[in-house]
Amino acid sequence: MPLIVVTTSPRVPAGLLSHQAWQALRSGRVLTGSADHPQLPYLAEAGVEVSVVTPDASALAGQAVGETVVWLAADDDADFMRALGHAAIALDEPPLIEVVPGSYDLPGARVLDLVAVMDRLRVECPWDRKQTHESLVPYLLEEAYEVLETIEQGDYPALREELGDLLLQVVFHARVAEGFDMDDVAAGIVEKLVRRHPHVFGSVRAESADEVNDNWEAIKAAERASKGSESLLDGVPMGQPALSLVAQLVRRAERAGAPGGLAAAVGQGVGRELFDLVRRAQEAGIDAEAELRAAARAYRDRVRAWESREP
Repeated sequence: MPLIVVTTSPRVPAGLLSHQAWQALRSGRVLTGSADHPQLPYLAEAGVEVSVVTPDASALAGQAVGETVVWLAADDDADFMRALGHAAIALDEPPLIEVVPGSYDLPGARVLDLVAVMDRLRVECPWDRKQTHESLVPYLLEEAYEVLETIEQGDYPALREELGDLLLQVVFHARVAEGFDMDDVAAGIVEKLVRRHPHVFGSVRAESADEVNDNWEAIKAAERASKGSESLLDGVPMGQPALSLVAQLVRRAERAGAPGGLAAAVGQGVGRELFDLVRRAQEAGIDAEAELRAAARAYRDRVRAWESREP
């Protein structure tokens, strides 16, 4: 006889089970080791009787030899499942163990876990509880630069962890906020992406990346106009590193048709020279910020080599 293990995802609302799971739950005696399993009320409503028992791997494997037994697994049943497999193999006539997923995680479902963890930290951790948007700014910048560093180094295994640290900052700020939450943040960016990609979600055609960029800028310009923005430079974060700031200002101005002469004789001294270098790099399609960072890394490597030289 089979031993059927029905698994469910805690990230999917209880009661939403697959057709295969409902069939399995009606095929034999149903047991579970969790008295507060979230599926129990819904199974009771559907007329499926579930017995709550003390998890005993050997006993459960033995029962499945003579009858069909369905085990409704809980979230923390991983160790018990391993013990159950060992117990079944130890029998002279081991039962067939079949795993039936009752529900699956959707892509992005683990973000719900992060939101739940952050909710708890905000309530129970003294440090997390006292943080504000302002106090979190250094961590946001630090994590963003650590993501950048892993990309520059090509350390993609580390990139996964660093992206998680950066995502935490987003969730943290959404939790600190009083006028919105993480759902509002996600809804806002989804709406923006759909609106700015009419070639994907609408009837507009765009055959190249340049056409996509042109559409994007046109849509952004229309959005600024609808909001009453007075300048095409509204929204450019002036607190970003100076090289990237100059590059973004020049790029946005030139896309809007600003005459090149506006960039002439800007400032004086070293500042003017640096501005001109960034503008020239922009014209050549070179990322001045990335170039200077690469030069800085090369200098760092030379200094380290000098430090490690033999006396």
